[in-house]
Amino acid sequence: MIPVRTRADLADEWTKCPGCGTLAYTRRFVRELMVCRDCGRHARLTAGERIATLLDTGSARPLPFQAGVFDPLDFTDSVPYADRVREARETTGLEEAVVCVRGEIEGHAVVAAVMDFRFMGGSLGSAAGELVTLAAEAALAERVPLLLVTASGGARMQEGALSLMQMAKTSQALAALDEAGVLTVSLLTDPTYGGVAASFASLTDVILAEPGARMGFAGPRVIQQTIRQELPKGFQTAEFLFARGLIDDIQPRRALRGTLGRLLSLRAPRSFRQIPPRSAPPLVRDPRALPERDAWEAVSLARHVTRPTTLDLLYSMLDGFTELHGDRQARDCPAVVGGVGWLDGAPVVVVGHQKGHGSQEMARRNFGMPSPAGCRKAGRLMRLAAKWGVPVVTFIDTPGAYPGIEAEEGGQALAIAENLRLMSTLPVPVLSIVTGEGGSGGALALGVANRVYAMSNAVYSVISPEGCAAILWKDAAAAAQAAQALRVDARNLLEAGIIDAVIPEPDGGAHIDLAATAETLRAVIVDTLHDLSSLDGPQLVKQRRHRFRAFGATSCHPLPTPGHLP
Repeated sequence: MIPVRTRADLADEWTKCPGCGTLAYTRRFVRELMVCRDCGRHARLTAGERIATLLDTGSARPLPFQAGVFDPLDFTDSVPYADRVREARETTGLEEAVVCVRGEIEGHAVVAAVMDFRFMGGSLGSAAGELVTLAAEAALAERVPLLLVTASGGARMQEGALSLMQMAKTSQALAALDEAGVLTVSLLTDPTYGGVAASFASLTDVILAEPGARMGFAGPRVIQQTIRQELPKGFQTAEFLFARGLIDDIQPRRALRGTLGRLLSLRAPRSFRQIPPRSAPPLVRDPRALPERDAWEAVSLARHVTRPTTLDLLYSMLDGFTELHGDRQARDCPAVVGGVGWLDGAPVVVVGHQKGHGSQEMARRNFGMPSPAGCRKAGRLMRLAAKWGVPVVTFIDTPGAYPGIEAEEGGQALAIAENLRLMSTLPVPVLSIVTGEGGSGGALALGVANRVYAMSNAVYSVISPEGCAAILWKDAAAAAQAAQALRVDARNLLEAGIIDAVIPEPDGGAHIDLAATAETLRAVIVDTLHDLSSLDGPQLVKQRRHRFRAFGATSCHPLPTPGHLP
């Protein structure tokens, strides 16, 4: 049995929120999953309560692991370590700071290792590290997703360097799951510090956190006492981490189960090969079927302020979408969005530029111009797609990569180059669609695909018409002339082979009818991924490399080798 505290038996009928001090009726507080109505503070849950909250009722079954009393140093401070362990067992009803179960979340199988802060502050000792590792090995053996729920003050000092070794051991276990393509998710709860934060908690595919949950390597007290550094407000909270691209999302407790259920469906994804074609509107593959048009008119429509953005299209087109954030290094670039979506039950990783609507949102999203963090976020999501074995669809709509000082300091060129190389190696189907502007390397960083399509009013170019005019005409006012010379419109792109097909838009442009545009895109994507799914990984990589190898192939000819001169 997994012990669960019974709140109904609490002596006090009222519970005081430790955050704002508000009194709450205890039974209602329990029904609301220990979340304060007034300030939103998420009170700590025991491991048993956490399992009951997240897993389907009656599905949790303890894994057959038993922890002994492990005292390698015969350590004693004011109390012998062995006595501390025995006391923790008596007060919590647990054998260790980690409870391991197998069960289901919304019908999807999962192995979960759940930490309990009451047991010696959730410290990571040899037994706790072994339990996490055994849970990971069970997930590996069964090819079932692993869920890690963390709550820890750090490594267990009473075990010396052996506790330190648990960081490496648990990290190895996560690496084995990566190699096997098994989905891993961590849920950060308050607090998660030290050796747990610096090992398995940070190494999963997706990192979720509860509001206000704190995570870091060194705790605030250690930082203040060691280097006397003043800490900013909200330091190390989930919100602080999210703003710096270190976690995927912050989810209130009541929403966690649904989010986890959607993610766990990636365990055995439905293939697009199993989905019958949707009879999509015919793609235009012959440039002669497209009217000749003024290039500047195409530029103007591609930039139309009400043209559907990537998020507009995703939320209109997909059956469900879970957005993931951050480059796991420094930032979450708002000019690039992405996550996991579903089409007819089949999952797909989607990534795209996001310009936004209205002056404030467009400025906040940097007008769709990605920073290095945006490229790294896109790359991280594409690597997850490769691990999970699901297709990638990218939506291109950017004037170009952000050209500022900060971007150059962050390695803008390197970030783009790494995406070009990465996309050349992905062993899953990749489809790229130019939905608006395709500007320079910022566009191509999402455009190395097996199939590249463009909306009929989209444009694609090595540089913006204004930039080209300023450099070659010495006059930015010559932008329309530059656009014509660059042949940026869909008809010319199709004729040059830059794109494989043109997707028709509603009369007047995609902004006239979002629903019709989204339905057309949905059908095109399903049909295309249906076709590409007949190829295996090496074939997809070979086809993609052959596609881009052909550009400019006729512009040069090999010289005769010495000894074979005419």
